[in-house]
Amino acid sequence: MPQRSCHRARGSRLREALVEMKSSSLWQQIVEPRDAVFARFQPIFQRSYIPKLSADEFRPFLYFEENHHWTGLHRQVNRVCADMDALRQALLTLTDEEQALAQRLNKVGDAIHGAGKAIITAVLTVAFPAKYGVWNSVSEDALARLELWPEFRRGASFGERYTIINDILVRLANAVSIDLWTLDAVFWQLSRPGEIPGTIVTEAAPLAVALSASTTRFGLERHLHDFLFDNWNETTLGKEWALFTEPGDPEAGYEYRCPIGRIDLLARHKTEKKWLVVELKRDDATDAVVGQVLRYVGWVRRHLAEPQDDVLGLIIARTVDPQLQYAIEPVPKLRAMTYEVEFRLIDSPQLPGRPDNLTSS
Repeated sequence: MPQRSCHRARGSRLREALVEMKSSSLWQQIVEPRDAVFARFQPIFQRSYIPKLSADEFRPFLYFEENHHWTGLHRQVNRVCADMDALRQALLTLTDEEQALAQRLNKVGDAIHGAGKAIITAVLTVAFPAKYGVWNSVSEDALARLELWPEFRRGASFGERYTIINDILVRLANAVSIDLWTLDAVFWQLSRPGEIPGTIVTEAAPLAVALSASTTRFGLERHLHDFLFDNWNETTLGKEWALFTEPGDPEAGYEYRCPIGRIDLLARHKTEKKWLVVELKRDDATDAVVGQVLRYVGWVRRHLAEPQDDVLGLIIARTVDPQLQYAIEPVPKLRAMTYEVEFRLIDSPQLPGRPDNLTSS
């Protein structure tokens, strides 16, 4: 298809998603609150105000109920606000328009513990809504669907990568005649059709998770992905493997985007030259998943790993059927693990003499 036809087709898909979103509750949820969100948070991101910014003022920005646009940022709220001096200094650098964009991003990328690309670029979008778009898992999925996800040069810095992505976002917004805030909302419609944002799962305290070849115990099955990421260090995998990070993106190993898809979890061995590609299946896994994992293993080996590095694959599912077991058998660098869900109600302490009406006498 000629390049001009490709551009028209992409613009058409975005316009269709925009029309669909305007007729749904998404428009009221994540587009219409824009001006109120800007009015509330733009003042705290002014360079004249940042030196006195408090944690109580910044924390709400990370919650969907307050920003009306991004879910998941709250997971890092305690880490990001733990060192307010570092956060304030990073925000001053981030909002310094006299510095080149890539230079700013590279400086702040690792300066705020827990603040990855989703938080950093969300701040930029609110502080400078006409100039900078958001880089997160939603925009990654949307760009991939539009066949616009770029393939970066090996070793490209965080700032270099965002500069390339932001250029694409700005051009898309201009092509459809919408602002970057609305473009980000259209991306949700495009990449998460039928899903409603704002179902907030509060960050749970670390749990004792025992991950073995036969069982995993965790909170709720539908939150397997987030739970395993948040509690990685409490698993037996976390004893030897560290989730992959990149400069400016401490959560890079969570849903790692590559040109051939999205890796659920990507990790590196703490002491050996090894990589681990983890594919999570929330239902029963069949042998069809083997090809998917092997594609990711091959991509990591070619584009991330050094020649001497080893790349392994791991499938985590509720059950493993015989077809999958036989498919894995001849692939020594691929294995499977299963998990189970445990949910328990535990009695709270009772006052002396208080009858227990829930148990039979």
